[in-house]
This record gives sequence, C-alpha cells and structure tokens, in this order.
Amino acid sequence: MIDTHCHLTFPDFASEVDDVLDEAAEAGVTGMITIATTSADAPAALQIAELHERIWCSAGIHPLYSDKGPHDWEELGRVASHPKCVAWGELGLDRHYDRPPFELQLETLHTHLDYIRQHDERSLPIVLHCREAFEELVPILRASRLDPARFVFHCFTGDVGDARLVMDFGAMISFTGVVTYPNAPDVREAARFVPDDRIMVETDAPFLPPVPHRGKRPCRPAWVLHTARALAVLRETEFDAFHATLNTNTSRFFGIDAR
Repeated sequence: MIDTHCHLTFPDFASEVDDVLDEAAEAGVTGMITIATTSADAPAALQIAELHERIWCSAGIHPLYSDKGPHDWEELGRVASHPKCVAWGELGLDRHYDRPPFELQLETLHTHLDYIRQHDERSLPIVLHCREAFEELVPILRASRLDPARFVFHCFTGDVGDARLVMDFGAMISFTGVVTYPNAPDVREAARFVPDDRIMVETDAPFLPPVPHRGKRPCRPAWVLHTARALAVLRETEFDAFHATLNTNTSRFFGIDAR
C-alpha cells in the first residue's frame, strides 16, 4: 500500500526523504503522496515528487494557512498541471481553532474551488481538511457542482453522523492513526460505518502517530500499516482482503498504482 497523505516538505523530514522511503519500503509501504499546504509549499512538494518515482504530490491551500498569503494561484495551477501532481489540496474548513478567522477560511475556500472549476483540465481528485465543520463544508461542496466522487475527507475525526453526511454527499473518507487512540471511540464507530468502496488510509505524517508509536514525533509514513491493520480489526475483515480493498480504492481515486 501507499501512504495517501503525508507532509514530506515539513522540517521533520529535511534531508531525510531517502531514509523515509527506505524505511517505508521495508515495512511494505511502497510510496506516498506528499500534500501541499500553501502555494509556496506546493512547488517544494513537486520537487520531491520529481526526484522519487514512488512519491506524488498535491497543490492546495490549507484552511489554517489561509492567512499566509498572498496566495499564488498561478503557481498552484502550474504544479497541478504536472504529471506527478495527483490531487488538489489540502483545502477546506477548520472550526477547532479561532485563527485564522473563519471568514478568511471561507473566502480562501471559495476562491480555491472557483480556481479548480476554471483551470482543472485533468479533473484531479480533491483532498479536504474538515475539522468540526462538516455541516458547513458539505453544502459548499454541493454548490460547487464539482463531482462528489472527486473529494476525500482526509484525517477523519468526526462521528457517525458526520460520516453519514459525507457518504450521502458521495465522497471518500480517509483515516489516520487517530482511529487507534483509546480516546477516539466516535472515530472508530465511524470507521466501522464507512462502506468498503469509500475508505482509504494515511498517516498525516509528521502528525498523529498510530498506536504503538503514539507520542513520538515525527510520525513516519511506514506506520500507515499500523492504522490499516487496526481498521481491519475494527471492521472484522481479514487483513489481506482489506489491504487489497485499500489498494483498489487508492488506485481508483488517485489514478496511480498503489500496490
């Protein structure tokens, strides 16, 4: 499998990408998608992807970086046009923190969705950040008229009600190591609820290391395997079959070979 969401441009992995790849390969994690958070971060992510066959990237403005402008939308478009860029994002809304102002997050999100509608010749998938804002984000996505099947709600930390809202909309859901935490029963219940064809797995490295590595920093892409195994147990599914399901979903959604 691959780690569908990590941040290899973060300082935690400076000059370590080769070691990260080797460690992941030893664990059976054959590649990763490094996700952008700003228009300055996106070309750095692309540079890493260009240097490594089994790394891909995205192009987007994270809602918590909405105030880190001015945002260079043309630069995002340049990155998104490259074959090694396999998604927009991450973009979305975050109600957990009081900064940046929610109004600025909304403005950035609408601008981002408008840019995608006008400049996305490849119909790339769209990676969403949504924290405590599902009831506000989903109607905006519906109104965008972009295909719901193009969206994945990454690092899902909601409950079954939130998951049902996402499923009714028609998007995918991706789980991190949070699903292994004892204090996250709502996330585990949601992980049991999501259908086989709508689920993916990630680390969000360097954040959110799964048990048995909780508390360590940085989280490593190799550790996505722990989350996948925990999900298989939760869903009462034999791991090899669930592993194949994850690879099928990832390959279909991102248009890459996830094996």
